[in-house]
This record gives sequence, structure tokens and C-alpha cells, in this order.
Amino acid sequence: MKILGISAFYHDSAAALIINGEIIAAAQEERFTRKKHDPNFPTNAVKFCLEYAGVQLNQLDAIAFYDKPLLKFERLLETYYAFVPKGLSSFITAIPVWLKEKMFLKRLLSEELEKIGTFDKKKVKMLFPEHHLSHAASAYYPSPFDDAAILTIDGVGEWATASISHGKGKEIKILKEMKFPHSLGLLYSAFTYFLGFKVNSGEYKLMGLAPYGVPGSDQVKKYKEIIKNVLVDIKEDGSIWLNQDYFNYATGLTMVHEEKWQKLFGFKARKPEDELQLHHCNLGLAIQEVTEETVLLMGREAKRLTGSDYLCMAGGVALNCVANGKLYNSKIFKNIFIQPAAGDAGGALGAAQAAYHIYFDRPRTKAETLDSMKGSYLGPEYSDDDVMKVIKKYGASYKYFKDAQGLSQEVAQRLSEGNVIGWMQGRMEFGPRALGGRSILGDPRNEEMQKKLNVKIKYRESFRPFAPSVLAEDCAEYFEHDSASPYMLLVQPVQQKRRKPLPQGYDSFSLKEKLYHLRSDMPAITHIDFSARIQTVHPETNPKYYELVREFKKLTGYGVIVNTSFNVRGEPIICTPEDAYRCFMRTEMDYLVVGNFVFEKKQQPQWQEKDNWKEEFTLD
Repeated sequence: MKILGISAFYHDSAAALIINGEIIAAAQEERFTRKKHDPNFPTNAVKFCLEYAGVQLNQLDAIAFYDKPLLKFERLLETYYAFVPKGLSSFITAIPVWLKEKMFLKRLLSEELEKIGTFDKKKVKMLFPEHHLSHAASAYYPSPFDDAAILTIDGVGEWATASISHGKGKEIKILKEMKFPHSLGLLYSAFTYFLGFKVNSGEYKLMGLAPYGVPGSDQVKKYKEIIKNVLVDIKEDGSIWLNQDYFNYATGLTMVHEEKWQKLFGFKARKPEDELQLHHCNLGLAIQEVTEETVLLMGREAKRLTGSDYLCMAGGVALNCVANGKLYNSKIFKNIFIQPAAGDAGGALGAAQAAYHIYFDRPRTKAETLDSMKGSYLGPEYSDDDVMKVIKKYGASYKYFKDAQGLSQEVAQRLSEGNVIGWMQGRMEFGPRALGGRSILGDPRNEEMQKKLNVKIKYRESFRPFAPSVLAEDCAEYFEHDSASPYMLLVQPVQQKRRKPLPQGYDSFSLKEKLYHLRSDMPAITHIDFSARIQTVHPETNPKYYELVREFKKLTGYGVIVNTSFNVRGEPIICTPEDAYRCFMRTEMDYLVVGNFVFEKKQQPQWQEKDNWKEEFTLD
């Protein structure tokens, strides 16, 4: 049985294909179009999935879309009605789009699919599972658990903004939902907006900024009191009630009423280009801590309702890896599985899985290894011939390695010398994290590596942290974590023995002074609060990347390297060999490795194209 899943028309459009319950292929549309968070119909992603599997549209049993558009339209109308006369401008903007396109989504999907190939609409079922069911399915079905609580938290689907479900065998039963306009995801996005970052893409920046606040300080305490007493009422079960007098997302074109927030917190909404001050960091820390407390309450409620020992998570808030780490460490559950494509892109996969197991009533086969996501390496891969085409096009100079071990030894040596290396191997990752398929790599011991990567390679804010890729069996040697974390979705402390003492008066340091203080023997991956966003590397899912880290350990004694996504600020992660070479040549990377080809920057011909990536990509 072949089922295609699709998510589209909001942000992070994607497609996924499953055959007899096995995940065959999945990819986000942005990787092909080079438009970050591309919301359009995922034509290229659909084509890739079908071509990779050798399947025609007419051979599909079903096409599943990740939410119910008419239910979402109902929420839109009822919300505008409830807030009358507020929201007229937003109503005038939104309704024509719905009447023209989204009300007739089934027809629109058929029209877009027919551009790809013909299919019999009577034979190929068109299914529309609810948004949070798609999220829940994407988390539970690939997990290694037979019985698990499922927690989904995001901005909003149709009506639901969070849900608790129980997965058992092939069944998923939704037990409890929180409804719009009360949403933990939208609360966090409101602070993302107020602190000068882009909603739906800058939330991870807010998470990265939060540790620069001063824990337990009077200002953080004050901000938390304001949040809890004025903006949000947090219930014992983790459900929340948001005071809509202070928010504008339900009916307006912005997230918050800025003047009211200015009076609350004592400063204006930050503009993206404004310098970050301590009060910005403290407010970021306050909302991060409130979010963590709320997620813990939701976790406890999920445990109470299901009695399960295990938890599965999805939805945009499940990408908050700091909160995930706190939930993991609480020991409410024995173990947690988080869908690596936890946001809307993963809804495409969940929709297909919900169709297979629930609509078609097909049995579930539990994963034999870590999970059934195949390391999330579900995108396209490229041959030597594809790389040679790029070499010929640009007249590139290269070295080719026939021996895989020789390649690993060469790259490990270059890393140990302080070089920054673009690394493209095998299938592209599905989800927002680069996991050793489309990565930029560095030496975690290097004191200048974080600054070099941010300023000269990624062209982004200096405070943004980098993640470690660590040999799975060595994880506890470096971090206070002793189990798998293959998808970079858990933040855990660096081992005490590796930390450096903080100087006197550290809390009064400026953001930049804190940033460049040496915090551990792995300064490039140790965040300001002595934590790190861990990726454990496993030979069964990425043998080539595993061998590289192992060779680096042989050379240096450290079974850990720096891993960040292969892109510049505002650009989607690279997909093709040409994307890789262009990004390599337009940054200050030292080496590029694509498959068995190694390119040294000094040996390349002068780059002829205009270096206009800042105009080409909208900075996020």
C-alpha cells in the first residue's frame, strides 16, 4: 500500500511517501526552491518522493493532507465573530484568500497534482486527518514504543493548540485538547516577535538567547511574575489561558499590542537590527522558564491520563530542545521520542501514517533499531556523476578518494588543524536539523571556532550556539546524558569535569564578554549555561559520519565535533552538490567534501558570480 502525505499553504511545506507502513522518502519544499519555509504546494518534494520510490501518482492508494481546511475556516470565522468589531483589516486580508483557494482545497490539491501526473480521483483516496492527529501520528508510529503518551504542542492547527493522546499498538486515541486562542506556541512566538526575531523561524533564536539572562535575578523574577499574573494563567494540567487584551494574533496583523507590552515590561519592542541588551536576555530567559514549567505540567498530565512509561512528542514547541531536556531529566517517563521534523513539515509524514494505520486499519511494525525514521536521512542523494557536472561547470579543483577510510582520515586531520569543512554525504535530512548529511563541521576544542563559524561562515548573530556530534557510546564522557539523542533535540549539561570556573562578577558581564569567556575544554559547543544540544552519532544510521568522528577521536582523543547546518543565514539547508559548491565559494569555509570529492578553497578558481546572498535570501 502506497500513501503520499502532504503539508502545505502555511509554512514549511513538505511531502512524504510510505509504502506498506515503511517510510521511503520525505523532504521539505524549501530545499528545492531555495525559499526558506516555502509555504507553496510542494511540487518538487512530491516529485522527488515519487521518483525515488519509482511510483506513479496513479499507483497511490491514498493522498493525505495534514489538516482539515474547512475546520480551520470555521475557526477563522468564529474567531472574527467573537472579537467583532476588532480585526476588520485582518478579516479583509484573509477571507478572499480562503474563498478563492483554501475553501476548495481538495480541488486545488488535485489541480497541483495533475501538473505532476495523471491519477484516477475515484481510485486514489483523498484524506484529511486533523492537524494534531497528523502531529501525533508522526511522533508515535516511527517511535520504538508499543504503548506511549503522545504530547503535541504548537501554535494552532484547526482549533487545537496542544493535545494529549495515547498510542497503543496501531491505535491513537486523543484524550485532551487545548483550544485556540490559548496556545503555548503562540505565547512563545509573541515573545519572539517582541524581542525582534521573526515569528515561525526565530523561536530557536529566542531559545538560544535565553541563557544570556541572569537566572534567579530580580529582573527575571519580575518578568516571570508579570507573565504569569497578567499575560497567562497556567493551570495544574498544563493548559493555559491567555489574556487577549494584550495579544493581537487572533484578529490583527501583528502578534501583540506593542504599547501595552511596553508598559508591562518597561521597554519598546526590539527591532531586528537593535543591539541586544541584558533586559532582552532576561525577558527571553523568563519566557523560556515559563515555557519549561508549562511543558513539564503537560508531561505530568499526559502521564496521569495514559499511565504510559514512554512519551512521544511533536509540534513546533517540541523543537524547544531546552524544555525537552528538562522534561527528560524530570524522569516522569522512562524515555522520550521526539519527531525530528516536529513542525508542520512532519505533518506530511504523520498524515500518511495516520491514513495507513487508522483509516486503512493496517498493523504497525515496531522499529528494530533506534526508531523507524532511518536517522531522518530521507531526502535525495547524489552520485559521483552529479558532482562531476558541478566540477565541469565551475572548473573546480578537487581530490578524489576511492577509499572511505582515507577520506575520513583526511577530513579528520583538516578538522584538527582548525579548518571549517562543508560536509555533504548521502541522503538529505528531513526536518530543520543538519545531522551529518548536509553539515558544516569544526573542531570543538578551538577557542575561535564559534566566532569564526558565526561571523565568517554563517553570517549570523554571534550569540547563536553550535551543537556537538558525539559518538553514541562516548556521550556520557562529555555530557550528563547516557542515552541516544540522534536528532539534536535534547539539551543537556556538559560534564562538570570539563568545565572552566566562572570569573568574579560574571553575571554583570555584557553579552559579548560572556560569549567569549572560555567555559570548557570544548568551548565551541558549550553554551553559556554549560549546556549543549547533543546529537549522538550511530553507525547503523550514518556509518560515514560515524567513521569521521571516530577518526577525529583517534587523532585528538575527542569523540565529538562541531556540527551546524550547511547554509548561510536566511538560506535553506543545501540540497544538491551545486548548492554545496556555491555556498562553499561564497563563504570563508576552508574545505568542501561532497561524497568522495574534497575541494580545498585555496585551489579553487576565482568565484565569478556576484556575491549577493544577502539580497538573494531574506535574513531570518
